[in-house]
Order: sequence, then C-alpha cells, then structure tokens
Amino acid sequence: MYNAMEEQNKREVLGRELMTTQMSSINNIVKTKIYSDAATLGNELSWIILEGIKQAEIHGHQYLLGCPSGRSPLSTYKALGHQAAANGQDMSHVTIVMMDEFVLPNENGYEYCSPDAHFSCARYAHKELLTAINGHLKPAWRIAKDNVWLPDPANPTDLEDRMRAAGGINLFIVAVGGSDGHVAFNPPGSSENSRTRIIELAETTRQDNMGTFPDFTDISEVPKYGVSVGLGTICEFSHHIVMIAAGSGKTAAVKRLASYSTFDPSWPATMIYGCKNAQLMLDAAAANEIS
Repeated sequence: MYNAMEEQNKREVLGRELMTTQMSSINNIVKTKIYSDAATLGNELSWIILEGIKQAEIHGHQYLLGCPSGRSPLSTYKALGHQAAANGQDMSHVTIVMMDEFVLPNENGYEYCSPDAHFSCARYAHKELLTAINGHLKPAWRIAKDNVWLPDPANPTDLEDRMRAAGGINLFIVAVGGSDGHVAFNPPGSSENSRTRIIELAETTRQDNMGTFPDFTDISEVPKYGVSVGLGTICEFSHHIVMIAAGSGKTAAVKRLASYSTFDPSWPATMIYGCKNAQLMLDAAAANEIS
C-alpha cells in the first residue's frame, strides 16, 4: 500500500544524506538541493511529481506537467514511470506540456518540423518521454498521446489559453542551457515577461542542441527557428517550478547562475529568481565549481 507520508519522510532523509553542499548565494533566494548524481536527482524529483499527481487524482483534477526535451530530464521521466508502476498510480489524468518545438519557415509563416525528425520535440515526447512513463503501466493508466501539448506556430499564445483554462501548470521542469543559459528556446536578451512566440534561435542555443540531439553532424543542420514558451509564460502559469542541471556540461552554467541574485536578461536561467515557488535541483557534477 502506498503511504505518501512515509515516502515523503524517506525522501527528506535521503535528500539530507545526499546533499553535498549548500549554495548560499542561491539558497537565500531559491531553495537548492544537490544530489550525488543525475539518477538520484531524477528519483527525488519524480517522487515530488508523483505526489502531486496522486493528489490531483484524489481531488478529481487534471495534472499538467511542463516538460523540456533533452538529456537532463530523462532520469526523471524514467524514474517517474518506474515509481508510478510500483505504486499502482493511474497517470491517465496527466497532461504533458512541452515547452518548445523546432519550426521551419513557409509561405504562410512557420510550420512544425517533421514529427519524425530526430530532433523533433514532438518525437521526443512520444518516443522518449511517454515510453519512459507509460512503459510499465497497464493501458488504462497510461498518459494518452492526445494529452501531449505543444505550442502552435500558427497561434503560439493558444497554449497559454489552454494553460489558463486548465488552472495552470502544476509543476514545470526547467532545464538550463549549458553555453548561454537559455531556457526553452529563450535566448540571451529575452525579457522576463516574454510570452509564447516564434523565436530565432541564438547560435549558442543551436550549438547546445547539437549535443542534445547527437544525430546532428553540423550546425547548418540545426533549424534556426522555434516556437517556445516565454520566460514570463513559465513564471505566470506555473504553481511550482523546478530548475534542473546535471553533469559536468552544466558546471559553468550553474556557476554563472549562482553569480546573480536577480533576473538578468544576459542569462535567461536567472528567471528563476523572479518566479514563485521555485527551486533548484543539481547533481554534484553540475555544482562542482560552487563553494
């Protein structure tokens, strides 16, 4: 029998045991925890998400989970699938809200990239994310394919209307770009009040995406445009925000994030300082240069 209080107590003890340091420059503003590795971080975050999903089910509510693509959140998605199955948790009331997608210009404006493209965020949502979560669940408890939302290049702010109608995002997982601090496709220079929109990707963001999607062989293959939630979208519509960073590739990004105490448009990840109910979860490698 699943005992939420017992599991919460276990996780709190586990978190204390695995924290290696405290980042006072961030903790004075944003709650921060550091875990031994990415798998442990993902396991802890998945428990937080699972408890929210359970409470939403008890109260008959939909649960909206904001999700990035890429490598950083994979350990969370995999752990969430295993934990949901082990605890007999129905996930059919969960909606996945993807934060961005690559788009291509056409005669009428922009259109989605092919959903079969190796870099497609839609492909990632269905092939990576849903496979990780649904793979261990009986069919009736799985997240439906139709319960995956993406911003629409033909009407970007429609996603915000859907968020508003649903009561907001219960928890938004936010990853930080390693080279330029981008969040979703929001490049350096983005406003903290920016909305869901078509964005011309920064060269640094495109470089980062060569690592995120390793089938790219040259930066010329990386699309130059995307449709993305804005920094303001995330802050306004999210009840809880968890920014994650794992691995040595994010060490410099975390170090720079820790050098600020308020939002700075030159480093979009600093949006976390202005968001309600936000926290930062790091693994030891990402936090390696923070004292």
